[in-house]
Amino acid sequence: MSLEKKDDYDHDAWLKEKDLTPIETVFLTALVWLDKRLRIVDYLELLETLYYRANLQMPKSHTEQYDLDNKFWYWYPLYSLGFLSVIAYLVASISGALLGFYYSPSTAGAVAAGDATAAYDSVVLILQDLQFGYMLRSIHRWSAQFMVAAVFLHMLRVYFTGAYKEPREVNWILGVVLISLTLLFGFSGYVLPWKQLSFWAAQIGVEMALATPLVGEWAAQLMFGGFTLGQATLVRMYILHVFVLPFVVTALIALHVGIVWVQGIAEPH
Repeated sequence: MSLEKKDDYDHDAWLKEKDLTPIETVFLTALVWLDKRLRIVDYLELLETLYYRANLQMPKSHTEQYDLDNKFWYWYPLYSLGFLSVIAYLVASISGALLGFYYSPSTAGAVAAGDATAAYDSVVLILQDLQFGYMLRSIHRWSAQFMVAAVFLHMLRVYFTGAYKEPREVNWILGVVLISLTLLFGFSGYVLPWKQLSFWAAQIGVEMALATPLVGEWAAQLMFGGFTLGQATLVRMYILHVFVLPFVVTALIALHVGIVWVQGIAEPH
């Protein structure tokens, strides 16, 4: 039962019009009294909406309806991959923020290719001299790799269960954007130690950018600071990894999860 929210509405007259028992009259009178002062009905309706939405989020027992008992891809743990991706992202974010206190995005000290730089020395300091530094970097690294794997498997689950179809095609496109940004997250983080593997990975990135038609040179200038690697490249990867991608990815994850919350878990097609 919904109550009118107009201030000039006569609730007492409304109650008198109804054929109510004494208990119902006392209950509704108390509810009207509280609603006039605290808008309690609004909150009750909100709680009711949240209750039904929360109960719609859990996967239904479609295994019986669709005879999917022997389908390996419908195991319920596969429906937790999105949640595991978010948990891995949070762990990587927190551990990365702590690592940022000790990391130095600088190529100072390098005279020739292959020389140790301030960036690499800061990573060595974290691994060897910082208390629990090796564990902290390992947590960051493995949570990032776990996130990439979980997001990839999550996309496969969504595809093979047909969860990308109408009306969830917008969220599917959003998921494709998120997995692309996840890979960019991993690439930019891989470059930051500025060791030999990082250097040549960045060089491959430059070559790939230059091979892109029309916008190749512009992309190389924007992403890597030019056609040769140096301080500008490292600073760009650092800004991208620490300042740009976290805010963009966090906002898109919130939007992605919000859409899932509204639409519910998709049934397999």
